[in-house]
Amino acid sequence: MAKNDIKSWKIGDIRVTRVPEIAGIQIPPDWLLTNVTAEDVKGYDWLRPGYADDEGNLLMTIQSFVIEAGGKTILVDTGVGNDKPRMSDFFSHLDNPFLEDLARAGFPAESIDMVVCTHLHIDHCGWNTRLVDGKWVPTFTQARYVFVEKEYEYWKVQPNEGENANVFDDSVKPVIDAGLVDLVAADHELVPGVRLEFSPGHTPGHVCIHLDSGGQEALITGDLIYSPLQCANPDITSNFCSDPAQEARTRRDFFTRYQNTSVRFIGTHIADTTVGRIEPDGNNWKFVAEPG
Repeated sequence: MAKNDIKSWKIGDIRVTRVPEIAGIQIPPDWLLTNVTAEDVKGYDWLRPGYADDEGNLLMTIQSFVIEAGGKTILVDTGVGNDKPRMSDFFSHLDNPFLEDLARAGFPAESIDMVVCTHLHIDHCGWNTRLVDGKWVPTFTQARYVFVEKEYEYWKVQPNEGENANVFDDSVKPVIDAGLVDLVAADHELVPGVRLEFSPGHTPGHVCIHLDSGGQEALITGDLIYSPLQCANPDITSNFCSDPAQEARTRRDFFTRYQNTSVRFIGTHIADTTVGRIEPDGNNWKFVAEPG
């Protein structure tokens, strides 16, 4: 990872730092999105070059965010992780220097006080654990892991199959067994100025992270948005949604609530620019990226 891929923003007195695990990954749209082809993506000229390539692949980033607030260091979403057996080649048995990059950003694993997962999909909880002597063990041993109870209870009983196969067993259960998990409501306050904001549909207990300090606000989106394409068409949903209709309603609700405000959207999967605002554009919306 290039050094300039680590970026920080201030939200009042709160600092947010992004640490990418996989930057600029090329995702075929029909793998991720329902009824969206590469030709469809090519029809949105404004997606290139930042959010799509000339072949119609979506350009996305898998990244974590570190929030420094209330005297705590909070890691939001933990990517795919190394050595994990996964169905898709671009997620399976990775060997990435994420922990080294996290330390280079100023946050060695032992400095993390809290780990928060917006949801428990393959690319949001993988570094919860690491493989040591053939066993999955917690990565952040000094941290409390915070899961929304509704999300945890859903995945606890799901079949161990598809893209999310093995995720509960290798990335969730070991931290439960270690006694490091706090199950919370979907509107839980992590520290003053940092709270969960319920955003169901992609998964039943999906949350965004709402930051509020010094008259400034921001929202770490999780998978409320995977691509700015969904601002132009909020009804585009993922092949991996638990409730696509609810996800689309939630996205429209959030865009309506925060359009034309100073609230900054920090896009978990938005490549390069990452931070922007939501503005109306005809009957839909657009993502207006911050410069730099």
